[in-house]
Amino acid sequence: MESIGALSKKLSDYLDPKKVKQVNKAYDFACEAHSGQYRSSGDPYVTHPIAVASILGNFRMDEDSLSAAMLHDVMEDSGIPKSVIEKKFNKQVADLVDGVSKLNTLSISSKTESQAENLQKMVLAMSKDIRVIVVKLADRLHNMRTLLYLDRDKQLRIAKETLEIYAPIAHRIGMNNLYRELEDLAFKTIYPTRYERLTAAVKKNRGGQKRILKKIQKEMSDRLLNEGIASLVEGREKHIYSIYRKMKERQRSFEEIMDVYAIKIIVDNAENCYRTLGHIHNLYKPVRGRFKDYIAIPKSNGYQSIHTGVIALQGIPVEIQIKTQEMNDMAENGIASHWLYKSGDKSDTSPQIKARRWVAGLLEMRENYETTEEFIDSVKTDIFPDEIYVFTPQGEVIEMSGGSTAIDFAYAVHTDIGHHCKACRINKKLAPLSAPLESGQTVEILRDKIPQTSPAWLNFATTPKARHSIRNYLGNLKSSEARKFGKKLLEQSLENLNIKLKNIDKDKLRGALDSIGGRSLNRILKEIGLGIRVANIVAQQIAGFVNLDKEFDSDTTTVPLEITGSEGLVVNYARCCRPIPGDSVMGHFSAERGLVVHQDRCKNILSFRKNPEQCFPVNWGESSGKFFTAQIKIVANDEPGLLANLASSITESKTNISSIQTTDLNSGLHEFVLDLEVSDRLHLSKIIKRIKTLKSVVSVTRIHDQEERQAKVLH
Repeated sequence: MESIGALSKKLSDYLDPKKVKQVNKAYDFACEAHSGQYRSSGDPYVTHPIAVASILGNFRMDEDSLSAAMLHDVMEDSGIPKSVIEKKFNKQVADLVDGVSKLNTLSISSKTESQAENLQKMVLAMSKDIRVIVVKLADRLHNMRTLLYLDRDKQLRIAKETLEIYAPIAHRIGMNNLYRELEDLAFKTIYPTRYERLTAAVKKNRGGQKRILKKIQKEMSDRLLNEGIASLVEGREKHIYSIYRKMKERQRSFEEIMDVYAIKIIVDNAENCYRTLGHIHNLYKPVRGRFKDYIAIPKSNGYQSIHTGVIALQGIPVEIQIKTQEMNDMAENGIASHWLYKSGDKSDTSPQIKARRWVAGLLEMRENYETTEEFIDSVKTDIFPDEIYVFTPQGEVIEMSGGSTAIDFAYAVHTDIGHHCKACRINKKLAPLSAPLESGQTVEILRDKIPQTSPAWLNFATTPKARHSIRNYLGNLKSSEARKFGKKLLEQSLENLNIKLKNIDKDKLRGALDSIGGRSLNRILKEIGLGIRVANIVAQQIAGFVNLDKEFDSDTTTVPLEITGSEGLVVNYARCCRPIPGDSVMGHFSAERGLVVHQDRCKNILSFRKNPEQCFPVNWGESSGKFFTAQIKIVANDEPGLLANLASSITESKTNISSIQTTDLNSGLHEFVLDLEVSDRLHLSKIIKRIKTLKSVVSVTRIHDQEERQAKVLH
């Protein structure tokens, strides 16, 4: 167990006193925050942050990362807000602590194995600064080292999560030392017997290999020395879990896996890597197909090395890696190795550092940085800027594009869930369907028995799947409604001619449809319902074709169409005059909107009234329970609580106020324009009468058209 004194001494090797002081300050803060808290081992809780900071100290991480390591649990365990950390330290430390805290709140252990890659991406996506991941991995490493103090169920859960999520992330960002230890510790926890047997077998095998391996290493080292290349030649250990994984995946015996010797050669520069390759191939016969040049073309996680395979003494196959010390450090410690090269020296003579940041798909990027500050700025970016990863309530991870909303999520899970969606919960709290989602959230969709798909959803649906599904559903819905409505219109028009549609001979009807260019009756009905064809004209065409013995009077009185408000998308109510049941109304056909219903007095319908192809008389049928919007204007004396009294009076009338606008008339009077949801004229009349009983009210009038609304604006 490392003390803060020992840690400070270690950090002093590469940090200046002011930076070490910041880390010590973070330690003092953590001591106070975790006072009275203990780990499962019985040690004071603060021993954990010290251990995490010490792991980061081995990578020579910067002072903000080390401070964040000290403080990484204070928000979650001690309830200290981010603002306090920012005030006591700085914004970078606060952001790092906040990032680690968010990762700590993820419940990702019960998810399926097939979801592991998305979970890894989600963890990376939530870490806007790559140092958050480095701190989190150090935290996880210390937790794995002290796992024995937890009960078996927790051990298995944490070890499985480490194997599926955190070890691959460490590998992904090139921190291979940490990756290997995490895998071995997890393997030891999940399969203790297999781990012990493999460890014993490796130890025994290593003893048998030792003599021949030393001889091969000496031959290589002597050859390179003779050629003037300074080198370090050493055996490369396979870690236990990688041996187990290869045995399992390749279905090979332990002996087959261990038969291949592995050697690493470290030289001083990239040019000597290639020279070394030539000398080794001269010394031993190379194996066809085993040569890989990862120096010229690095691996996606920044790894660089030359790989080759040779047949050495006694026909033994040997795998060889040739790299520089810097490449080796990058291979062992990944992005963290950057700090190994920074010793506070920011002069122009300091070594150029090849640092890499990894993005979705891990596009290769090799950049040079003169200072640590430049490097930090470069890694403080969204790793997956265009992707988010959210949970279903069952723990499945759904990958979505950035900016996706809850309605996009509903359709991403299943099209039917989208159609039946009525509300959502984000992290167990009710939220609007238009709410943009963030990585790590759990989203639950609340559904209705009947579809709820609304055209309004297109205003905030962002994914192609959601938008296509909504449009497709509404198109089909509108087609279905249009056919029903078109049938109603055609039957009514035929009845005006004393003809019943159901009594027309099928063959004659088919001929009539062909003559008017209709491929099917359903197609004609749909076009009538959508306003593309006029029911009166189609009725006359059908009647004329079937040769019914009747003279058609062009002045035949058209029986008004009955509407109830339940016709759906093919009947629309004009916003210019806002008709409600009880109003005298007239309809006109629009190819875009179907039948549009206006008040009979509305000026906007005057141009259509004399054209029977465009205009249609309409009557109100029995109420369907639908509410319509009516607009009223109230003028009242300005008194305390006026608006509250108005609202109370209206809501007592079982009415909802959908919008309200107020204007000060500068004479002690206030004008209110309210949109009310009413069932009919009688309902509206009762509301107006009730409002008029209020003492402060001077007048109440219904606004019928656009001019009245504009007159209100001109006050």
